[in-house]
Amino acid sequence: MDFNFSDPIVLEDETVLLRPLQESDSENLLEISLNEPETWEYSLVRANGRENLEKYIQIALKARENQKEFPFVVFDKKSGEYAGSTRFYDINFEFKMLQLGYTWYGKAFRGTGLNKHCKYLLLQYAFETLGMERVEFRADNNNERSIAAMKSIGCKVEGILRNHMPTLGSDARRDSIILSILKNEWFDEVKENLKRRL
Repeated sequence: MDFNFSDPIVLEDETVLLRPLQESDSENLLEISLNEPETWEYSLVRANGRENLEKYIQIALKARENQKEFPFVVFDKKSGEYAGSTRFYDINFEFKMLQLGYTWYGKAFRGTGLNKHCKYLLLQYAFETLGMERVEFRADNNNERSIAAMKSIGCKVEGILRNHMPTLGSDARRDSIILSILKNEWFDEVKENLKRRL
């Protein structure tokens, strides 16, 4: 599969539109950034406040330029508003695997089913267009909401990386939980289960 990081990949269904993140999206996401700092409680890179949001987007765009990540902005078609961001990262075409993460949504969009629509489109693209064999997810092991969301779409827990990385703004280190979906699991059960819940 030829993949060009500069191609404008757009994924959408009747509920959600995912398009490549761009610099001007700082304005589209600013309200969440200014008013909902708790969104990044477990994040390694925070986007709270205008300055942090602009820096967050710059880091994401640089990673795309370096062909390491592909960040998306998430647009909720039902409300006509921008909901957050997500991305493919640690993309390894040789080993046919990538990670899906850096996902966050404003609180108005959590628990609405938006995340399931996003994950369906992203997983379908990863397995059916990019030909990946494995999609991996990671989270702070204390982030119960995120872990529950990953399990609900069909991710299997693989284990915990103990004392894995420093947490932002403290001397403490976090344990990271690793989950994944494999290509055969996507085609055998995850795809249909997820589609039924959309």
